[in-house]
Order: sequence, then structure tokens, then C-alpha cells
Amino acid sequence: MLIKKILLPVLLFITGFISAQTGPNIIYIMADDMGYADLGCYGQKKYKTPNLDKLASQGVRFVNAYAGAPLCTPTRTSFMTGRYPARTPVGLREPLDWTSSDITVGLAPANTSIATLLKKNGYETYLVGKWHLGFSPAFSPMKNGFDEFFGYHGGGIDYISHTDPAGNIDLYENDKPVKENGYMTDLLMEKTIAIIRQQRTKPFFLSLMFNAPHWPWQAPGDTVYAAGNANWKKGGSPEIYAAMMKSMDDAVGTIMKTLDDEELSDNTVVIFTSDNGGERFSDMGEYSGAKPILKEGGIKVPAFIRWPGNIPDNTVTEQPIITMDWTATILALTNTKPDRRFPLDGINVMPVITGRKRGFARTFYWRVTQRNQQKAIRDGYWKYLKDEKGEYLFNVSLDRGEKTDLKEREKQIFERLKQKYSEWEKTVLEPVPLAK
Repeated sequence: MLIKKILLPVLLFITGFISAQTGPNIIYIMADDMGYADLGCYGQKKYKTPNLDKLASQGVRFVNAYAGAPLCTPTRTSFMTGRYPARTPVGLREPLDWTSSDITVGLAPANTSIATLLKKNGYETYLVGKWHLGFSPAFSPMKNGFDEFFGYHGGGIDYISHTDPAGNIDLYENDKPVKENGYMTDLLMEKTIAIIRQQRTKPFFLSLMFNAPHWPWQAPGDTVYAAGNANWKKGGSPEIYAAMMKSMDDAVGTIMKTLDDEELSDNTVVIFTSDNGGERFSDMGEYSGAKPILKEGGIKVPAFIRWPGNIPDNTVTEQPIITMDWTATILALTNTKPDRRFPLDGINVMPVITGRKRGFARTFYWRVTQRNQQKAIRDGYWKYLKDEKGEYLFNVSLDRGEKTDLKEREKQIFERLKQKYSEWEKTVLEPVPLAK
């Protein structure tokens, strides 16, 4: 009996340790404000993105991928928690802004991030790039399960000076501000490569959050923007935007080559997506709308996953997915248990990706309430949308541009979706008014 009492905990520890050691590495890459058709593999013709196109061709590419919200902070909340943004206080900010009221808000450790769960399961955890889930040290990545952080806290950063709109340095190594020379996209690439090359005995989870192609629109070699949020949203050009996309594409290509050089590709899952639809200079393809509205152009995003030898390559799927699905999928791939206190809204999509399960219809919900007043639900092919001008019903399979309102012709479907949305809204937090 005494031997059993001694050996059992030891065996359980060893079993858990081995499980973590044999799990795949995870690299989750998120672009910022990238339009659905900003990549060649999604229809872009004005410039080339060969490295991202190659990455997409090496795995499964989704043509019905959605962001958890049409804005940065809510979508990032949904990935970190695996839940709808409106279930978490910080997810109600659309987005967190450089204001006195928003400085007191952020992702609290009590909400259990994906990094916290993976770290508990034996993973090394890294965040490189944009955080945008809290300015205060109390809400930093380091308090939310990340072993290391290199990046910035705010919604945007000057690519050259690494400052916020007020001119303050917003580049951090863990919780300490740092000064670096270089174009921001290149710095994020270099940090990512350094992490990949580290000697380790544990698998790693690396969340690479590019600021590209978010404003201020600056290409490598450009000058620093004048201080002020309004100034940052001016300027730019299609040519500058293309250069920003090229810089990010080059960075991804170099990162993927590093995985090959380090002989890590076969045991590393790479996921690429965007946090929401694009803004000026972005290409949303056949979809109408853009950030920060709930038309398809504001929430439809490119997304693909690569894992050599484990999922098919050169495959396109119409399976609908949403940001929170990546959270659930990563947890499943790493044999990591979710926090029972916070049930996931996402699902593991690996059975569909690997062909073990056929594609199936999904139901997704969205809400924006601060700068816009909009609600939406996609249920199968049907989408109910309410905006500041009225209510609509679209068949987004046949009418991708959302031009034909079918609410009068399909009254039962219209009313059913309205009711379904109403029931969902009872399960989430009340909206927070925009601070003045």
C-alpha cells in the first residue's frame, strides 16, 4: 500500500510530462486588419504574397472563416478565452482605446487564457507582437500565462519609432519598456526566429500577432508619423499597403524556413488568420462592408492551417469556422483540458480538417454596441443583420455581397433567427457605453 501511494503520484507526473513533451509545437499567426482578399490565394491580383500562398497550399484553407468580432480587442479576447467576446468584460470594449477609462480595463488572469492552460500542461508560451488586451501591468501577457512577451500593448504602433499616438514608447520585453531600431514587422520576425531556435525540452506555443497591415500605413524606410490618432489614420497609399503586405509575407517566409532549418516543421502546427476585416486600401473581394461593421467584409477573414503529415495539403474547405474554434482546436491538439468554469464557445475542427468528419452547418453570433449599433447571426446559410438603418435577412451562400434582403419573402426564417439571437444575447454581458 505504501509503495502504491509513492509510485502513483510519480507515474501520474511522468505520464503528464511525457504527454506535454510529445505534443506538437503551435504557432498561431494573426494579421491585423487584413482584408479577406488581401492574399493571392484569396484573389489578390495587384501585388504578390508568395510565402503566405505557399503556406496555405501546404495545408487546409478555409473560405468561410469568421472573426469573433469586426474589431481588434473583442476578437483577441475571443481567441485568448475561446469564448464569445461579450462573455468577458474586456471583450465589451470596441476596441480598447488610449483613454483614462480604458486604461483600467483588461484581460484579467481570472478569465483563464489559452496560454495559462497550455503552460499548466507543460508548454512554453510566447507572445510576440500586438496584445491590445490591457495597458496596465495587472493585465499584461505575463499575468495571463505567457512566459515571454515582446511587443506592444495598444491598438497600433508606429512601425519606425515604436511609439503610440501620443508619442510614448510602447515596445516591451516582458513588462519592461525597451528601445529597438528597426521596422516593426522585421523586429517581430527576428524575435520569433530567436524563440524557434532556442534549445528546449518542452513543446512551445507561440502567438505571433503582427501589427501589419494596421495603420499607421508605413512601409520599410518611411518616416515617423506625427503624433495623434487622427493623423495615424491619414496618409498611406495602395503602394505603401502593398509594401507592408510584402514585408509581412517575407517575414512569414523566413519564419517557415527557420522551422525547416531547425527540423521542426513536421512537429509544428502553423495557423494563420486575421483579427477582422480590412480598412482603407484593403481588399474584401466580393464581400461588402469592412472593419468595424457586421457585413461580411468586416468579419470574413482568410484562415489556413498546416501540419505536414497529419492534415492534407492543397485542400480548400467551405466548413464555417470562427476565431474561438482555433482556441478549442489548439487545446485538443495539445491534449490540454479547458477550464470548466468557462465553457468554450469554439469547437475542435480537426475532425473536419482531417476528413474524419463531414462538414456541417454552424451558428455564429456577433454584436457591436459602442461606436456602431449592430447585431448579427449566421445560422447555416442564413444571416440576420440589424444595423443603424434597419433589419435584413440574407442568404450568404448565394448572395455574398449581401445585396438582396429576403426578410419579406422568408418571414419565418427571419423571425426564427431574430428569436434565436435574442435568446443568445441573454447569455452574455450587458453592453458598456462608450466613455466620453
